Amino acid sequence: MTQDTSPVSTRREGAVAVLTLNSGPVNALGAALREGIRGAVAAASDDPSVRAIVLIGGGRMFSAGADIAEFGRPQSGISLPDLLNRIEATGKPVVAAIHGNALGGGLETALACHYRVAVPSAKVGLPEVKLGILPGAGGTQRLPRVVGPRKALEVIVGGSPIGAEAAAAMGLVDELAPEEGLLAHAVAFAERVVAEGRPLTRIRDRDDRIAEGRDDPGLFEAFRQENARKTRGFEAPEACIASVEAACRLPFEQGLAFEREQFLKLVSGTQSAAQRHVFFAERQTAKIPDVPEDTPARPVRRVGVIGAGTMGGGIAMNFLNAGIPVTIVEMKREALERGLRTIRTNYENTARKGRLRPEDVETRMGLLTDTLELEALAECDLVIEAVYEDMAIKKEIFSRLDRIAKPGAILASNTSYLDIDAIAGMTSRPGDVIGMHFFSPANVMRLLEVVRGAKTGKDVIATAMQTGRKVGKIAVLVGVCHGFVGNRMLAQRQREANRLILEGVTPWDVDRVIHEFGLPMGPFTMSDLAGLDIGWSPESNRSESVRDLLCEQDRRGQKTSAGFYDYDAKRRATPSRVTEEIIARVAERQGVARRPASDQEILERCLYPMINEGAKILEEGKAIRASDIDIVWINGYGWPVYRGGPMFWADTIGLPKVLERLRAYQAEYGDDFEPAALLERLAGEGKGFKDL
Repeated sequence: MTQDTSPVSTRREGAVAVLTLNSGPVNALGAALREGIRGAVAAASDDPSVRAIVLIGGGRMFSAGADIAEFGRPQSGISLPDLLNRIEATGKPVVAAIHGNALGGGLETALACHYRVAVPSAKVGLPEVKLGILPGAGGTQRLPRVVGPRKALEVIVGGSPIGAEAAAAMGLVDELAPEEGLLAHAVAFAERVVAEGRPLTRIRDRDDRIAEGRDDPGLFEAFRQENARKTRGFEAPEACIASVEAACRLPFEQGLAFEREQFLKLVSGTQSAAQRHVFFAERQTAKIPDVPEDTPARPVRRVGVIGAGTMGGGIAMNFLNAGIPVTIVEMKREALERGLRTIRTNYENTARKGRLRPEDVETRMGLLTDTLELEALAECDLVIEAVYEDMAIKKEIFSRLDRIAKPGAILASNTSYLDIDAIAGMTSRPGDVIGMHFFSPANVMRLLEVVRGAKTGKDVIATAMQTGRKVGKIAVLVGVCHGFVGNRMLAQRQREANRLILEGVTPWDVDRVIHEFGLPMGPFTMSDLAGLDIGWSPESNRSESVRDLLCEQDRRGQKTSAGFYDYDAKRRATPSRVTEEIIARVAERQGVARRPASDQEILERCLYPMINEGAKILEEGKAIRASDIDIVWINGYGWPVYRGGPMFWADTIGLPKVLERLRAYQAEYGDDFEPAALLERLAGEGKGFKDL
């Protein structure tokens, strides 16, 4: 018997035609599958012996939605909106049978059917906003007619999938089916619809749920206000809101036309291109040219963490959340107990917000063993050192770990700047040593820089990358250099920000420009939040820099209610005259001529050197791909997703323009702005980082 390889297979269950989508692995609605559905639905409609149709996904899901690879290409075959209009216009009941996922165009397809049944484990959603677009095949018009505008806004603008039970509660799913009997249930449901003579339920004809949007036009403005912080800078959320609003005030066909207009504008825009770039770039990070995907990983059944401070505690939580036992070590009982209290408090706060069950708090804490003895790590499969950023201390710890840890254990450092090879050199097994740089707060931030040493084993790299994904991180492999990828580039921005304030630009203007660009905070707000005294001490103080003088006056950031800014009891910042006077004093002492600078100059001088440093990182092979650098900055530093990361953003500006501005600043400020050879080459060839 030959296997059916057609995109849609058809079989009969009595008078019910069962159409199965066969476009694995996720039944993406590419041109071939759309044409297959069109033909199968038309054939079933024309067959007088067919009384009803069931549409079901083959494999592990109904459909994950559109084929993103088709975006930007010429249309081939029937468009998804036209296909869904034909399904909805079918004169026989069409039942969508949903398992796995029905996302994006997959859910829009289900909405075009007359009825929907789903297994409880199924998830449905419209995540298009995360790709910088909106549901462009009627999703913004049909969903509000089923669940009401408020719920529709939450689903469409939020972009996160919801479970089938929640979907049934809001009327999106008509019936829940047994997990193991979806098809039989869907067929029986279709037969019942026919036997009872139920009228075809076309969502386009429904008017009852959207009355809420007409009667309360303030609903939309209230939603905008509630979500302003989350949607800041993004174009797609507003287009989504406007389209749902159109569903409430316009006839269906006009609403569809409005949605389509918004979709076409977004899909051809830079933001959507950036967000699609990020979507694919995240998946690329797992691909390492010389470490095949089938490289055997070492088992990680128990993890040791050295240090119970902010970083160590946060790192431990990642593994506890994944059900992996952790042994945490501190030097002093007081520091250990403080760390344990912080971990428990974090979990209890999460439980109070309803995101964790109280019993889960105890389960996770039960996986944690605390000790003052480094020797307790002898049976751990992975040990992560997370102590103070001091090379001498780290070397001593790794020298001791070399004697304590069992053969085959992976020894990792959470260092954010230091030389992994120098640390590995303190052991007799440098092949087992790797950097695992978590970002603070480590239990929240998604990024993990995995730092490959000169002698790190390939199986160790594979294990670190897989372990990162297992604990919910986006792991990016980087090479050994000061600051690796993220902090090495950050240093370029910090240098220019500090130079700008001496030249006459206020810290708050620098912060404003960076914040308006889309980053969560500017460099001086960030410094105040982290603490100006990190790496500073009265003993080593030379009273030279603005930071030195601020710390001397106990202006050490938010924790002392004063840093670059003044802070009130609620930590609200206001510009500080004291800071302005200190900056002016340092500028005068250094003989810096002061002048105003435009917002464009501030932006270019802070961010273009980062692009240049990224080019040097690529030249040196410290990052595998330009897109890996983008993922580091998006997930570790809050670079706005809608700008695609610093290297993608550079391509949108045009590398010749970036090069021209760097050369101009080099002529004025010196070789800190000297262009990277790679940047010069790509600009000269008319290429971008995307072409590497």
